[in-house]
Amino acid sequence: MSLHPKGFDLSLGRIKRLMERLGNPHEKLPPVIHIAGTNGKGSCAAFCRAILEAHGKSVHVHTSPHLVHWHERYRLAGTLVDDETLADAIKRVAHANNGEHITVFEILTAVMFVLFSEHPADVAIVEVGLGGRADATNIIEQPAATVIMPIGLDHIAYLGDTIEKIATEKGGIIKKDIPLIIGAQPNAGARETLEDMAYKLNAPVKIYGQDFHAYEEHGRLVFQSDVGLSDLPLPALPGRHQHANAAAAIMAVCAAGFDPSDSEIEAAMLSVSWPARMQALTSGPLTELGPKNAEFWLDGGHNPDAGIACAEYLAAREEASERPIYMICGMINTKDAVGYFKAFNGLVRHVFTVPVPSSEAGVDPVFLAQQATEAGLTAEVTASVSDAINKLTAQLAPSEPSPRILICGSLYLAGDVLRDNLTPPV
Repeated sequence: MSLHPKGFDLSLGRIKRLMERLGNPHEKLPPVIHIAGTNGKGSCAAFCRAILEAHGKSVHVHTSPHLVHWHERYRLAGTLVDDETLADAIKRVAHANNGEHITVFEILTAVMFVLFSEHPADVAIVEVGLGGRADATNIIEQPAATVIMPIGLDHIAYLGDTIEKIATEKGGIIKKDIPLIIGAQPNAGARETLEDMAYKLNAPVKIYGQDFHAYEEHGRLVFQSDVGLSDLPLPALPGRHQHANAAAAIMAVCAAGFDPSDSEIEAAMLSVSWPARMQALTSGPLTELGPKNAEFWLDGGHNPDAGIACAEYLAAREEASERPIYMICGMINTKDAVGYFKAFNGLVRHVFTVPVPSSEAGVDPVFLAQQATEAGLTAEVTASVSDAINKLTAQLAPSEPSPRILICGSLYLAGDVLRDNLTPPV
């Protein structure tokens, strides 16, 4: 981190140069499912992994950013990479780079290619870091399948200021003649842009809402595609948006050439896990500071669409069991905070804004409180998550039901919370 810039420098020249020096390990991978999108990439990867492992396959998984430990970025045949193996790969990549200009993400992507090429597995799931077209992972020329998850307005300084421009960047991972899965798109412009790109590249495409769909019925998940219908349990990952994420993963695994049975997919729905995506915190030092029987939820979503998904889940819980809902929020300065907060208008009783200790780009809690107020919420500034929980507990009337507390706004903040609450990575 001290040797290389943290930002993004979207081009492929440096990573290609580095790959050549390392013997082109990216050309020696097992079949790859390559995943891009604004929201749901990590959840899709988690579902793909769960399905493939239930199908009896060994699976590499690359995701970013990590929450608590760097190791979370690299799962080798089902197990997070160990210290010695990771340190050795980083040293070899750094030696090959020979001090030339390169970003941290490019170094870490090169490490992924080295690790995945040197450890056997049946399949690799690779999540894009930012965008797609010029992302360092996009030197994979022949993936088994590509997936574009929901696209929204995010990282506009890098990817463009319209949905169509962002979709074009994300769609840069689409490859000629390679199957493409388009996940649920909240914006028709994004879907149409991706369809057009797929058509020009002769990529066989399956589109959520057109070729496949998922919905809840009688407490079960109904998955429907052009080859049939499956009756499945609801996913272990909470929220209606996860139904569409699960559906995209099922299609991606099949498009990549695997044929899991309904019983294997059912097992995957029950076993899937992905930290900091509407994750219930049930114990730990932070939760112990809260009111008795309080619900704690942790979510790393940080853009307006993620806010909507999170608010929909909380609203559904509110219908089943009414509780006052409070928000503890920290964000970084590249996000649309007002747009995020608007999703919770009329649902959240009060917002406590906090700094994001692990990011230099954290928004000043004073300014973040102003943005929450602009979105129609009431807000106050606090020094930390623990300070916010203490203030919330002190302000709660004795007659008030135990609250539902959402800690949200940033994956960096989510990582800080998991670390401070002594929750190990999954």
